[in-house]
Amino acid sequence: MHPHFNSMNRIVFLLCILAIVSLESVASISSLDSLKGVILPSKEDTNKVNSLIQLSKKVFESSPDDAIRYATEARNLAQKLQYLHGEAVAMKTIGIFYYNQGKYESAINFWTQAQGIYSSIHDETGVANIFSNLGAVYFDQGDDAKANEYYFEGLRSAEKINDTLRIVTLLGNIGAVYENKDNTLDKALEYFMKELPLIEKMYSQKSAPAGHSFDEVINLLGTAYVNIGEVYFRKHQKTKKTAEEIRTEDSLAMVYYKKSIEVYDGSPDVSYSLNDLGQVYTEQRDYENAIASHTRALKIAKEVDSKNDIALSLLHLAKAYQQKGDQSAALSNFLDAEKAANETEANYSLVEIYKGLSDIYFKRNDFPNAFRYEHSLLAAKEKIYNIDLDKKLQGLGFKFEEEKRVNQINLLTKDKKIKEQEIRRQRLVKNGFIGGFAVVLLFAGVFFNQRNRISKEKKRSDELLLNILPEETAEELKATGTAQAKSFDSVTVMFTDFKNFTQASEKLSAHDLVKEIDHCYREFDRIIGQYGIEKIKTIGDSYMCAGGIPVPNSTHPEDLVRAGLEMQAFILKNKEERIAKDLPFFELRLGIHTGPVVAGVVGAKKFAYDIWGDTVNTASRMESSGAIGKVNISGTTFELVKQKFKCLHRGKVEAKNKGEIDMYFVESVL
Repeated sequence: MHPHFNSMNRIVFLLCILAIVSLESVASISSLDSLKGVILPSKEDTNKVNSLIQLSKKVFESSPDDAIRYATEARNLAQKLQYLHGEAVAMKTIGIFYYNQGKYESAINFWTQAQGIYSSIHDETGVANIFSNLGAVYFDQGDDAKANEYYFEGLRSAEKINDTLRIVTLLGNIGAVYENKDNTLDKALEYFMKELPLIEKMYSQKSAPAGHSFDEVINLLGTAYVNIGEVYFRKHQKTKKTAEEIRTEDSLAMVYYKKSIEVYDGSPDVSYSLNDLGQVYTEQRDYENAIASHTRALKIAKEVDSKNDIALSLLHLAKAYQQKGDQSAALSNFLDAEKAANETEANYSLVEIYKGLSDIYFKRNDFPNAFRYEHSLLAAKEKIYNIDLDKKLQGLGFKFEEEKRVNQINLLTKDKKIKEQEIRRQRLVKNGFIGGFAVVLLFAGVFFNQRNRISKEKKRSDELLLNILPEETAEELKATGTAQAKSFDSVTVMFTDFKNFTQASEKLSAHDLVKEIDHCYREFDRIIGQYGIEKIKTIGDSYMCAGGIPVPNSTHPEDLVRAGLEMQAFILKNKEERIAKDLPFFELRLGIHTGPVVAGVVGAKKFAYDIWGDTVNTASRMESSGAIGKVNISGTTFELVKQKFKCLHRGKVEAKNKGEIDMYFVESVL
């Protein structure tokens, strides 16, 4: 839904429309010190009550404690003067201050007391304001049912006095609650449609209620159009629809998004509507218009330096390019979106950004970066979870507040001593029952649910890490953030290379060529996995693996030779099958050598486990000096496996840059 109706933005608007007494004597004084000098020593009358309230509002941003102190003085003076309206406004104002500090229970306490007074003096405007604010708090805490209870109460009060602006606001807020759930989107649309003609009437008459600007009306209308558009857009995404129903709802969404763009024209808010419109274009695969809408939104957001809107525009641009198939442009925009979102800690956007980056890198087989962003995704989700959990914990007492509110209204007319005893009793009940049992239940539920979710995502991240690093090295990297290079005295290294690769690539489509390479490499992975051999890397049609690392063992020469024989057998069988189907085929050269190496993780970003040393170079020469269908091993490896395999001595063979080397073909297992 549009930001106007979510979280703080919505509350700010509601609090701004509360009835405020404006005194000429206060308005004419520009200096805060001068204002204090006039108000504080003045006569104790209703004017001073109102002036203290105004003073508290002026100092809140710079000194919240002083603001609460001045508002409390106003309340005390109003009680002394039996000025009920002033007392209610003062307590309402204190509630606002506590709300802005995140002290929701204190805010509810003061608002509830204010509501009791407003009810006793039949001030429906004040009652409607309080119900709106209470509903907004519950909405923020995720208690939609309780939020709408208050919104409907506020709506009834506003309708009694025909307060159009409050009616409009409450209808929109009720719609926003229904929009939270997929199965109540039709109800959301019903209430957004109820408020729309009231706003359009004010807009067409170029009028605003007393004490409000026409800009507020413009904002209301633009918000209403956006909310209606979003409902239409979401409806077919969340429920099964025919193609015709989807086209109809998309068309309606676009109509209202375009209306909001017209209303917001010249305002920074238009970037939000443009991004919404762009999402519809993306779904319709009209990527040209989608990219144009998001690009325009980005330009406007940059002009006013709105970091959140910049991040959103870049995120939606990236998604449009991603669906279009332009992965490079998608990657660039995701990375820019990440920078903008990090500046404002926009965690919900970061979740989508990290997911997009992880997906792109995974498809590129860039597993280090895919793993890095998968972990960033998990961290962002955990952060959101912790924020949501804080809100839930703060909201534990909110259900109790409804009963307390009713009791407090009744207690206003009772003896003060009885009232205090009742409140103490309620606090004991709340702290003893809700504070104990409910907290235990809540923590039990959220803990096990979150633990299971995090466990699944951690498993996915760990699997991704093990795709690129040996288990021992991966654990070291997770524990310390680094992986030290290590020397190994004896490691057996294998290289393979496809023969006929160039000829096959000329006869196969790119898709079929990659599919065939993948088929072969998957079988190679399976074979070496049986022998505990570590895959190092693939370079085009060349495959490299090694035994005896990262955990040394005594069987690695034998393991590599056995794996090599199985690989050649697989390639031969695969060749026969493809010849039978009249398809191009691969043949394989394979070389093995044993000796010392250094192994470790290289790179700061695209890190990879690799090995170095003369042993690696010699193993490569074993492959290039080998023969199709044969397992070619060096004299060094032969001495280590000669008791296990029948081998044919080839004599000394010239190897590039290595001179003559004893080489053997492995014939069979003994």
